[in-house]
Amino acid sequence: MTDIVVWADGRLRAPGEPLLSGVDHGVTVGDGVFETCGVIRGQAFAFTRHLARLARSARGLGLDEPDLDAIRSGVDAVLAAAPGSGRVRITVTAGIGPLGSGRTPGAQTVLVLAGPASPPSPARVARVPWTRNERSAVAGLKTTSYAENVVALAEAHRHGADEALLANTVGALCEGTGSNVFVERDGELVTPSLSTGCLAGITRELVLEWSAQVGLPVREASPDELPYTVLDEVAAGRAHLALSGSVRTFVPVVALDGSPVAAGPLSAAVADLYARREADDVDP
Repeated sequence: MTDIVVWADGRLRAPGEPLLSGVDHGVTVGDGVFETCGVIRGQAFAFTRHLARLARSARGLGLDEPDLDAIRSGVDAVLAAAPGSGRVRITVTAGIGPLGSGRTPGAQTVLVLAGPASPPSPARVARVPWTRNERSAVAGLKTTSYAENVVALAEAHRHGADEALLANTVGALCEGTGSNVFVERDGELVTPSLSTGCLAGITRELVLEWSAQVGLPVREASPDELPYTVLDEVAAGRAHLALSGSVRTFVPVVALDGSPVAAGPLSAAVADLYARREADDVDP
C-alpha cells in the first residue's frame, strides 16, 4: 500500500488513513461510479474521455453530477506526488446514506488514487459460466458494484488465466471482467456491439477510431454477429482474440482455457498502431 497515493477532501492522505464513513453508500450497497486511467508521461491518458464517461455513469446511476474540477485537482495532486505511477483511479459514491438501498441526497464522496501498473502484455483468458445481463439497470455503466467481476476473475485465475470472458443472457459474446474483447476472423477485427451490455470502453473507442483513420478493417459487430460459441473457433485456430482496456491497452490473446492460441496478424497491426498513437497524444 505504500506505493499508492490517495487524495480526498481537497488534500493528499496517507494510504492507511480512514476516509470513509461506515454508512457511506459506496460501502454499504456499492452505490458509486469509477474510472481508471493509464498514465503516460506522468499524465492521465485520454482524461477528457474518461471524465465524460464518469459523468455519463453518474447520470445513469441517478447520482448528482460529479465535481469535475475537484477531480482534476485530485488527479494533478496524486500524479505530482507519484509521477512514476501507472494508473489513476477516480471513485465517486453517493456519500453517507441509509443501510438499505434508498439514497440520502447530499454531498458525494470523491477519492482519487494513483499507483503502479504492470506493463501491457499478451493476455490469457478463460470462459466462465456466468453471464452479463444486457437488460440490467446498470448495463453499460462503470459502477463500483463489481462483485460479479471479482467472482468471475477469481474463476479465471483458478484456470491459470488473467481474464474471464463472459456471454450475455442471450448467448452473445459480451466482454471481460475489466476489458473489451475483439475477434479476428475473415480478415476483420470485430468487437461486440454495445447492445450486448458491454462497457463502452475508452480504449475500444480509440481502437475503432484510429483503425478507421488508417484503413484497417476494424469495426463493431452487428448485435447477433458474435455468439459466445465464436470462442470455439478461436480454440480451433480459425479465429483470434485480442483485449482492450485502459491499463492493458490493446493486446493479443495467447491462451484460451489453458491452451495456447495464436495471435492474429491484424491484432498485431492494431496493437502497433495503438502504441504509436498513444505515444503521440496523451489526451486524444
